[in-house]
Amino acid sequence: MKKAATPDEFKRAMRRFAAGVTVVTTAGRGGRAGLTATAMCSLSADPPRLLVCVNRESAPNRAIAASKRFCVNILGQKHRALALRFAGATGVQGEERFEQGRWGKAATGAPVLEDALASFDCTLAEAIDSGTHTIFVGDVRAAAVAARGSPLVYEGGGFHALAAPKPARTAKKAKSRK
Repeated sequence: MKKAATPDEFKRAMRRFAAGVTVVTTAGRGGRAGLTATAMCSLSADPPRLLVCVNRESAPNRAIAASKRFCVNILGQKHRALALRFAGATGVQGEERFEQGRWGKAATGAPVLEDALASFDCTLAEAIDSGTHTIFVGDVRAAAVAARGSPLVYEGGGFHALAAPKPARTAKKAKSRK
């Protein structure tokens, strides 16, 4: 019996897991930095915390560790090109990645994508090295939600769009249909 899956086996299997797509950003002495990430999840509602996993060899990892702040921007289907850009697929690095998209500044100073489906402005609570990545735990200082939009999802080695959910019927509307 094998002790563990190989890295290639693991990656191949993980590609079957559909995940929302985010761009994680930060700003510091070296300027703005960011990357596309699917390894993000909520950690706690009270206090509001989330976590992101970032490769330790990446420039954004070093920038988040130094600035102690980051913003998680949840992407919609209209952001496919932006996801590719921040994933490094276009060859663009560093500050140049921010030449696409409408970027503002969150309260912590981290770049925030103004038309993201949602964004979480965070200060760094913990950094835990595990394998090839650092798990950054963020205290959410502010959260914003767009009125509408369809999420961008990564699965099977590519980006896909999901249909936006239909608005829930109110109790009054539901009664009138009976």
